[in-house]
Amino acid sequence: MTGIATFSLVALDCPNPLALAEFYAGVTGWAVRDGAEGDDDWLQLVSPEGATIAFQLAPDHVPPTWPSGERPQQLHLDFDVADLDAGEEAILALGATKADVQPGGDDFRVYLDPAGHPFCLVRD
Repeated sequence: MTGIATFSLVALDCPNPLALAEFYAGVTGWAVRDGAEGDDDWLQLVSPEGATIAFQLAPDHVPPTWPSGERPQQLHLDFDVADLDAGEEAILALGATKADVQPGGDDFRVYLDPAGHPFCLVRD
């Protein structure tokens, strides 16, 4: 099937784009790419394979209340790791928080980034 468009990136609203970009740079090992000259309202991480995560200033950002539906997560990111325990230790050191609710199963764990967005580490 031929697609209509090509996926280019996912953007996360946040109160501090640089801080969140640096958090995810620590998770992925990708470099932070600045936005337009002097514009810290939009930053990107671009992988060598072409995937991009962008971080957009949203001064009034209110984190989701996952798993409650009061303010739904709307999206989440998954990151594959060889060892869940080692991955957890590393992302907690970067500033992630382990979610209070873990849906179960031994193949993934749910965390919140510093801006409150849920994401998962998934056993590769």
